Amino acid sequence: MSERRGGEGGAGVLPEAAVRVAGWCVVVLLVTGVAWVTVWLCVLFKAAVIPVLLALLGTALLTPLHRRLLAMRVQRSLAAGLTCAAVLVVVGGATYIVVVALVDSGDQIVASAKQAAQDVAGFFGAAGTTLDDLASNARGLFGQFGGTAASGVISGLSVVAQGAAMAVLAVLLVFFFVRDGDRVAVSLRTMAPGPVGEMTEAIGRRAYRAVEGFMRGTTLIALIDGVLTTVGLLILGVPGAAGLGALVFIGAYIPYLGAFVSGVLAVLVALADRGFAIALWTLLVIFLVQMLEANVLQPVIQSRTVQMHPAVVLVAITAGATVGGIIGVLLAVPATAAAFGIVAELRERYAGGGGATAAPAGPPGEPAP
Repeated sequence: MSERRGGEGGAGVLPEAAVRVAGWCVVVLLVTGVAWVTVWLCVLFKAAVIPVLLALLGTALLTPLHRRLLAMRVQRSLAAGLTCAAVLVVVGGATYIVVVALVDSGDQIVASAKQAAQDVAGFFGAAGTTLDDLASNARGLFGQFGGTAASGVISGLSVVAQGAAMAVLAVLLVFFFVRDGDRVAVSLRTMAPGPVGEMTEAIGRRAYRAVEGFMRGTTLIALIDGVLTTVGLLILGVPGAAGLGALVFIGAYIPYLGAFVSGVLAVLVALADRGFAIALWTLLVIFLVQMLEANVLQPVIQSRTVQMHPAVVLVAITAGATVGGIIGVLLAVPATAAAFGIVAELRERYAGGGGATAAPAGPPGEPAP
């Protein structure tokens, strides 16, 4: 009996490896459950969550300007107001330029794309079905379901009004986030006592720096891509070059997918209006711009920010589209960058294997003013 009791006391029911695996499974299930509940709540309260997330992205992009104004001894609230005014002027001007370029060349781009689609359909031998037939059928369907279309217009107007309200709320939140960013960081520390509060603040700062670096780098890369593409299309004489360049600039905020869509559209327009040879040259221009981005711009401009594998980016974009549609696509990559920043901070703190006490100091870098 004594030997049996000694054996039972000296050995556990399960091996140590199995206990560790079970523990990690419980942790993964808990994290997955919390993430699912968080996403569900964000979707449920999307009218309030979307302006907050957009304001965070805008704040990450405008923080350097606010810091420069503070360094010039401008009062904090006035600096935040000037920063918001500057972004309204810049964003409004950029939006005006993009819209004018798309309006001026939109009809030409659509006509060229339609002609290219007809040429492709004729090349592959579409069985007696043309785009004109599809258009006539679509007009019949619109006539049959006119009431549904009218109700859709009404709902569309409500969506526009809701979007305008969210945009105004996002601008106001940008003002408060820019002005009181340091207070947010301090509040993160006071939410939890002791080393946990310090780690929470460090994680928040690391995630914010990742989003800030992503937004600044992506905006600069998008501007360079748009300008180079526009210049190349103008040299080749492709119609609607300014509008296509504007689409490249907008699509750059959706990595890989946006560049593919805008590049395909540019090649189709060149194929319809300038022929096969110019279409090949257009494809070469798009390819060279993307190679420049992948091999020069990305490593140089975003070398100090989070580097994500293309597969991770594509999965994040797909998940964002599933959850939040177009807004989800735009927010998916910055959210993934923030998650990578959090993981990097935790890995640095626990790399020594000593737990939370292994790295009691905060993350490197100056805190936000």
